[in-house]
Amino acid sequence: MRVEQLPVQTNTGNYNVYIGKGLRHQVETYLPKQYNQVFIITDSHIANMYLNDVVDSFSSEVKVSTYTVPAGENSKQMDWFHECHTYAIESGLERSDLIVALGGGVVGDLAGFVAATYMRGVDYIQVPTTILAHDSSVGGKVAINHPQGKNMIGSFHQPQAVIYDTETLDTLPGTEWRSGMAEVIKHALIADEEMLEQCFDLPSFDAISNETIADLLKKGIHIKASIVQEDEKEKGVRRYLNLGHTLGHAIEAESGYSSITHGEAVAIGIDFALFLSAKQFPEANLPNEAFRKWLEKHNYPLSSKLEEYNLDALMEKIKKDKKNNHQQIRIVLLSSIGEPTLVPYSEQSLMAELIEFRNEVRNS
Repeated sequence: MRVEQLPVQTNTGNYNVYIGKGLRHQVETYLPKQYNQVFIITDSHIANMYLNDVVDSFSSEVKVSTYTVPAGENSKQMDWFHECHTYAIESGLERSDLIVALGGGVVGDLAGFVAATYMRGVDYIQVPTTILAHDSSVGGKVAINHPQGKNMIGSFHQPQAVIYDTETLDTLPGTEWRSGMAEVIKHALIADEEMLEQCFDLPSFDAISNETIADLLKKGIHIKASIVQEDEKEKGVRRYLNLGHTLGHAIEAESGYSSITHGEAVAIGIDFALFLSAKQFPEANLPNEAFRKWLEKHNYPLSSKLEEYNLDALMEKIKKDKKNNHQQIRIVLLSSIGEPTLVPYSEQSLMAELIEFRNEVRNS
């Protein structure tokens, strides 16, 4: 069995991303040091499939305790954050112990934020089980949601390792493939034109070979790691990873984090960002039409889904975006493929663009 190892270097610590089949059975093998106790946080969906495998991967000398939250974005909230802390305390977890985030982006963000704040910070590792988590498990951004906005309560806390068992992708439903592949194509748009063409040429998601998806994940992780290495705390170029997220996060928040996945919302946000980019940079050769055809091919909820949301309500969420500065709404656009940039908008001008965008999609 071949295991790929990708290094991630940051100012606050270096770690490795391991990618291969069956790694959930060998988690302890890939830890950077020994731990006396491990606290695994997972969700109700993943627990039924993979929790026992990960528990059994530890030797008998390690005390293993587990806590399961409900599957879904609504677990990224203060109540479950508090419950995880309570159970960690009751389990006797110490500052020298380890938290394991076993699951997708929701579990990774929640468990990572628990690790960042428990006893002022303990080690944790990511054991991602979704395509989406190839993005969220790398880079140390951990958070929970607030009703007013996504990831508004959080921190930067780098994992000690990311252990990615690609066998877990075999059980993903179509919604999770769409959610994860939106982040894959985002990485291609901001950094790799050849990877973008590879994405556009994909067959239906359920027909993608293990070799192809592993290659795309490695490319996406490499792009993410390179950006994080340059800008760990999101003061500069790391903001470009938010392509599509300004509108995407607003849609998620307005939906109550229930009726649309993160990646599906981000895909609509990318469509809007490409619409804005074509107006800002009319000479650029941007893949607006090809991207929208890609959305249709893979059964994404198209941008016409904006009809379901009140634009004033979306704007209120957009105004709370973390990239904004001095009352200006700053959106990641593309001056060309691989050339992201931040462009400021006033509330009034962006609302006009949103209305025009919705009308264009409606009439297309």
